[in-house]
Amino acid sequence: MARVSTLLSNQLPEGAARTIFEKVENEYGAFGNMLGVLAHRPASIEHIYGLLLQFAAEGNISKLHLEIVLVTASKANECSYCVSHHAPKLVAQHVSAETVERILDADVPGLGPVELLVRDYALAVTRQRVGDSLVTRLREHFSESQIVELTLRTALCAFFARFNEALDVQLEPEYATADAA
Repeated sequence: MARVSTLLSNQLPEGAARTIFEKVENEYGAFGNMLGVLAHRPASIEHIYGLLLQFAAEGNISKLHLEIVLVTASKANECSYCVSHHAPKLVAQHVSAETVERILDADVPGLGPVELLVRDYALAVTRQRVGDSLVTRLREHFSESQIVELTLRTALCAFFARFNEALDVQLEPEYATADAA
């Protein structure tokens, strides 16, 4: 059980935070437990998830690259909540379950050179070990705007991992059931 209560969207006052909470739940996936804990500070939903929804709408980076970043960083940060939510999204991008499971392995199968580069960058950001040569290689495939977004999304995974662990945010039943299978 979470260390603070989990609010429902209808417990928020009408406004941006409530609208964003409902949009995330309806369009992005069942993140209700984390959103419900964040809802104690509605501005956190408005600004963090508002930003994430805006990024999704802009399509600055591909869903494949985004999910590689999110699964890699979430696994490296040992955030089972985020891995449970994003591993299926990576599989939906036609990445095998074996690849998803082994994404942190040096010899991960099933990723092309650019996808491996994205994975390596997500690991380097997570471990705070980004070198100039890695960024130079990224520049061959991504714009500065895309590199900033890849970096931001990777760094946010550390935030979410720490937040979820500290407040013991529980998996939603549909994800807990999938983990048990």
